[in-house]
Amino acid sequence: MKRMKRGIVIIGLVITSTFFVAFKSDFFEVAKQMEIYTTLFKELNLYYIDEINPAELTEKAINEMLDDLDPYTRYYDEQGVEEVKINSSGEYSGIGAESRYYDNKLVISEVYEGYSAEEEGIKVGDQILKIDDISVEDYDSDQISALLKGVPGSTVQLIVKRQQKEIGFTVKREKILVDPVPHFEMVSTEIGYIAFNKFNNKASSSVKSAFADLKEQGMTKLILDLRGNPGGLLNEAINITNFFVPKNEVVVSTKAKLKKWSEVYKTKYEPIDLDMPIVVLIDGRSASAAEIVAGSLQDLDRAVILGERSFGKGLVQRYRNLTYGTKLKLTISKYYTPSGRNIQELDYTHREGDDVPKFSEESRHAFKTKNGRTVYDGGGISPDIKIEKIELTESTEALLRSDAIFNFASEYYHDHSSIASPETYVFEDGEYEDFLSYLDKGSSNFKTKSEKKFEAAFELSEEENLSGGIESSFKKLSKELQEQKIEELNKNKESIKEIISDEIINRYYFKKGEYQNHIAFSPFIKEAISVLENDEQYRSILLNGKK
Repeated sequence: MKRMKRGIVIIGLVITSTFFVAFKSDFFEVAKQMEIYTTLFKELNLYYIDEINPAELTEKAINEMLDDLDPYTRYYDEQGVEEVKINSSGEYSGIGAESRYYDNKLVISEVYEGYSAEEEGIKVGDQILKIDDISVEDYDSDQISALLKGVPGSTVQLIVKRQQKEIGFTVKREKILVDPVPHFEMVSTEIGYIAFNKFNNKASSSVKSAFADLKEQGMTKLILDLRGNPGGLLNEAINITNFFVPKNEVVVSTKAKLKKWSEVYKTKYEPIDLDMPIVVLIDGRSASAAEIVAGSLQDLDRAVILGERSFGKGLVQRYRNLTYGTKLKLTISKYYTPSGRNIQELDYTHREGDDVPKFSEESRHAFKTKNGRTVYDGGGISPDIKIEKIELTESTEALLRSDAIFNFASEYYHDHSSIASPETYVFEDGEYEDFLSYLDKGSSNFKTKSEKKFEAAFELSEEENLSGGIESSFKKLSKELQEQKIEELNKNKESIKEIISDEIINRYYFKKGEYQNHIAFSPFIKEAISVLENDEQYRSILLNGKK
């Protein structure tokens, strides 16, 4: 017996020693690399012929290092940390408008209804030239965002360009609340609809408030729209799931490198409704926390999931404080839905450069829901009822990366004093032809990859004095490429019309108008209504043939 105890002690010491040797080895390697970087940086700073910017070089080195891991592990400087706080809190002090760069021009990309920017007459598509006395061309997008924010009640002077005219505005800063529920309404006498587009710390309270409002209006069935929702705070996903499932039910579990970060998350509160039929809408842009809600409600057979396969982000991030007010957001664990599946699509562990393998292309594992339905891991949440995803051509992808639709919608707005109501507006075929003519004028940065490479090759031939005999051929081929590009767009005509319609409606009726239009015309919502109106179909999906 003593010999056995001695053997156990020896094994324990060997394991402990191995762990500390491995830890010490890793620590030494980290310390070694940091010392190399520090001495290299010192030599550069002392002896490089030109002045260097230590902050820029360090940030570039950090970002290049993190790029080799996954797209979610990121470093935030002091300004970035402030943006993180705003995104999480859902509130900030500003003018009530968003801006972004389109083709190297800083443009108002969205105006929030009821805030200062709208009241003063700022429009989507206005190009910002100056903020107070500062010319925006000298700043990047993060710095510009900081200039527009400030103390509530203070004012900011803006000079914008609109249709070749410069216009000045004095805009008052105020507290801006970013509502994660941009729209909700009754779509029939029984069915309520809640559009829900982000998981900030107001998400669960906003959804609960919308739910209560709709229930007072007579709602007995619900459509929860998570399309385009990129996710956010994990605890908010758990709280929203808790609305519809019993207390103490497992919603999600995480498995991390450190045991203390591996957790099982259960519902903490009594639900607000256990019986109401629910259809959850998802698409290829529904990710992370949105997939936790959809996946848990599917695994627990609490809702029918309808739409396209979701994005497939089964990784969890956590913020770690660094020195000088900076932060690191890093992937710490994988999450698993109640049935035990992880729905991560991209396998970053085995990436080779830009080539990242997909779990969905390998063998997927089967799991069972509470009622015994078969579901699968890897590759996102597969809906119970699929809406066929329209594959976009390379030309359409290039169009969506460009500023063409945004600029066309801005011109359309200035040429049309009004349009039909959101519930009836349709972007007609004739207007689509006008859009193609607009593209043919080449007044946007809409270029396919082949066009860019073709133009680059011709420019290189000019530099090498080899273009003289091929210029006419280049122009002819360029024209043929343009024609072929437009022809490829026509394969996605209806999808493009829908995107243009959203941009145009937003100019007149804000984000709310887009959702009102979707309720009238979206095949997702029409199918969801059909399922909820057919009690037998709804039950048969969830009960897996049981009665």
